[in-house]
Amino acid sequence: MSDTDTAVEEAAQDYSKTLFLPKTDFPMRAGLPKKEPEIISRWEEMDLYARQREAAKGREKFVLHDGPPYANGNIHIGTGLNKILKDVIVRSRQMMGFDSNYVPGWDCHGLPIEWKIEEQLRAKGQSKDSVDKVALRKMCRDFAEHWMAVQTDEFKRLGVVGDFKKPYTTMSFPAEAIIAGELLKFARSGQLYRGSKPVMWSVVEKTALAEAEVEYHDYESDTVWVKFPVLGEGPLAGASVVIWTTTPWTMPGNRAIAYSARIAYGLYEVTEAPEENWAKKGDRLVLADNLAADTFERARVSGYERVADVDPATIAACAHPFRDAGLGGYAFDVPLLEGEHVLDDAGTGFVHTAPGHGREDFEAWMENAHDLRGRGIDTTIPYTVDADGAFTADAPGFEGVRVIDDKGRKGDANKLVIEALVAAGRLLARGRLKHQYPHSWRSKKPVIFRNTPQWFVYMDEPIEGTDTLRDRAVRAIEATRFYPAAGKNRLRGMIEHRPDWVLSRQRAWGVPIAVFVNARTGELLADEEVDARIVEVFQKEGADAWFAEGAKERFLGEGYNPDEWEKVDDILDVWFDSGCTHAFVLKEREDLKWPADLYLEGSDQHRGWFHSSLLESCGTNGRAPYDAVLTHGFVMAEDGRKMSKSLGNQVTPQQVIEQSGADILRLWVVSSDYSEDLRIGPEILKTNADSYRKLRNTIRWMLGTLAHFRPEESVAFEDMPELERLILSELARLEQTVSRAFEVYDFKRAFFAIFNFMTIDLSSEYFDIRKDALYCDPISSNRRRAALTVIDLLFDALVKWLAPMLPFTAEESWMSRHGEDACVHMELFPRIPADWRDEALEARWEKIWSVRRVLTGALEVERREKRIGSSLEAAPLVYVEDDGLLRILGEIDLAEIAITSAVELRKGEGPHQAFRLAEVDGIAVMPAMAQGKKCARSWKISPEVGSDPDYPDLTPRDAAAMREFKRAARVG
Repeated sequence: MSDTDTAVEEAAQDYSKTLFLPKTDFPMRAGLPKKEPEIISRWEEMDLYARQREAAKGREKFVLHDGPPYANGNIHIGTGLNKILKDVIVRSRQMMGFDSNYVPGWDCHGLPIEWKIEEQLRAKGQSKDSVDKVALRKMCRDFAEHWMAVQTDEFKRLGVVGDFKKPYTTMSFPAEAIIAGELLKFARSGQLYRGSKPVMWSVVEKTALAEAEVEYHDYESDTVWVKFPVLGEGPLAGASVVIWTTTPWTMPGNRAIAYSARIAYGLYEVTEAPEENWAKKGDRLVLADNLAADTFERARVSGYERVADVDPATIAACAHPFRDAGLGGYAFDVPLLEGEHVLDDAGTGFVHTAPGHGREDFEAWMENAHDLRGRGIDTTIPYTVDADGAFTADAPGFEGVRVIDDKGRKGDANKLVIEALVAAGRLLARGRLKHQYPHSWRSKKPVIFRNTPQWFVYMDEPIEGTDTLRDRAVRAIEATRFYPAAGKNRLRGMIEHRPDWVLSRQRAWGVPIAVFVNARTGELLADEEVDARIVEVFQKEGADAWFAEGAKERFLGEGYNPDEWEKVDDILDVWFDSGCTHAFVLKEREDLKWPADLYLEGSDQHRGWFHSSLLESCGTNGRAPYDAVLTHGFVMAEDGRKMSKSLGNQVTPQQVIEQSGADILRLWVVSSDYSEDLRIGPEILKTNADSYRKLRNTIRWMLGTLAHFRPEESVAFEDMPELERLILSELARLEQTVSRAFEVYDFKRAFFAIFNFMTIDLSSEYFDIRKDALYCDPISSNRRRAALTVIDLLFDALVKWLAPMLPFTAEESWMSRHGEDACVHMELFPRIPADWRDEALEARWEKIWSVRRVLTGALEVERREKRIGSSLEAAPLVYVEDDGLLRILGEIDLAEIAITSAVELRKGEGPHQAFRLAEVDGIAVMPAMAQGKKCARSWKISPEVGSDPDYPDLTPRDAAAMREFKRAARVG
């Protein structure tokens, strides 16, 4: 006997060696924390980014412009979410056939980094003022470069692929030059001006802040009800208008009282009050009718009566509460102004108006300035508080008193102002109120509104005689697509109601407001040669040149007397920097385009990067720098609370990657609804890990099965069994779902469509059914070869669709299938033939699947009761009431679909005790045991076992398989 014959005989005794069982080196345990870095190294060795660019040459460009994160620390989970979403989009667009180029960028200027350097200096016992400005800027630059390198590695570890060799930064010399150039465009078009307005001011950080740099926290304020005596004769002589405010310290800055024509007011007289009260019997007070009762309750007034109606428009003016307090400087009249912002939901119906300490106060004052000057009222807005949060000489009697100190703590201003009101007899009541108050999002300390000279961009002045910046921005929003759609209304509402853009910051690190101002007239220097010189020098030397010795003379040139011009040393708002990225990235790089197809950031960027980019581009280009805007929510802890160190509920991307791998973090991203706030924690990650294992096991089984696939043995679509054609029809349907989902950035829909198809339609149905044919059918079996053909097509499509979402696992799978030189990220998404879709076939099989569910349910009961072990021990009776369904079931091998050894179909409703499912009408199943012997190879039980004399322990099908196996072994 030959060696071959011996091997075959041994195989005949151990039939498992003759089965086409899955064979693969693809491990069941992923080991992602170890495997992923190896794949990253491979991508870098092969220069995947460059290869993708080369392959995509000539294709239509798709540009997602990266919003720059701050280079000031390790990335957090929100940044991880952001970068993963961007990578999924870029990868999917690349595989959709675009040239989808990702250029990462960093925001390197501004207070976040300068604040870190100041902390380092304070730790050494130094202050920033003790360091030369250029030297301080060098420290900031070095700090930013360090964290850019750290974050680069962290982004790569997430699986992000991009041009990390040539990223963009706001602190590069070319970027600083273009940022300065963009500012000069605003200056030349008349949009830039220096004005005096109340701005949010951080005493701790010594700078003005934009709304985007402010967050709101609970804060307890002193509240006061203050009497302003009515001036003049008439029925209100001796009466007082009462205001309510949560900022008593702003009383020295009061210049007016605002009221509303929509509110009913009355004159009230106190008829009874305790002797020790500030409110006295006989006091005559003007109040909103809806708020009078509450005001008197606060003032502990036990009796009062309404004397008459009052129209505040008839009150010319009141006296300032400090007029006769002996403080000096408060002898001016306080006019009453109508204001749209006045409501009667709290307070007194009158709003204390300090135009140097609030936006609405300022606007009401300025709207009436012309009329007030006509009445002889000085409309100059006082500078009552300085940069250190201390009262100036414009607050007589309180000079030097702190509103807030350098640590962000309350000073004595409220206390002393209230005491002065009591001494003057003008305090009616006081209290405490816990409310949301603005804080700097960096120092976390409260800010104040103070009137300071700053640089602004007009929102409502015509640009070179045409439309306004606000008009342009609103029009641009209407032309932009938003994902989700609600983002449009949010951004439009912010633009429609925002004040002029405050550009100046009193800091050191950033691009300067590189303009000159006439020392005598205050006029901006308009000279194209000077502007060009500024941009040219910045291009070569960076913005540090503006602060170098002799900078004024250098930039002005010989045509100007330096003594006649002031060089502005204020720093640009960092949002202007980032708002200019479209100008120095999209417009400057040949591998990108302007405008971008998409901007993507967190929902807070409606007031941040989306906002500043829109205004900057509309001011210089007349349109938005993007065609679409996508926003994601914030990441919360598992229980919905905000993450914090004190609660111990923080989850970092580094932790997740170290424990589970980046693909698990990415799976969390794509399986979540990122348009809302997301949650993450141990249980959520465990659920994602479980889902990942199911996907991986399905991929592993396909790989193992495809070890037996030979492309030359493929079966044409028209020659396939009905079940295979059904699966390909469902694959065609899935392609439509996935393609549309990727197109509109609905990754959750794409992921779950793929996941459910793989784990339910395939693993629990198709693969389960076809295992018998795949493992046991003869080599020549059309059914087996058709199934292998389909699995090859499934693997190709599914792994490619998963590649943007789970790039490491997809790459590992692809290499396992196609070899070490293969790379799934160089592939395009599959094109599934449209004619594979057969809706009639799908509808037919939906009925068959419903019958299978009843059969499976009946077999589960038998297994649970231990009447059977394997479903192959069963040969159930299936009762069918519907003739049409009975005919369909008669046309297929229902035993194969149910994975039983046999099935008997009968017409009728079946016995009472038969198994039924409520959701499937007209089907009943009676369990029965299979008759015959058990096949030693396939384990099916059949009366036909023993009918083949050569293989008496096998079914005829398995006997035929053994003959082919034997012939193949001899030929081999």
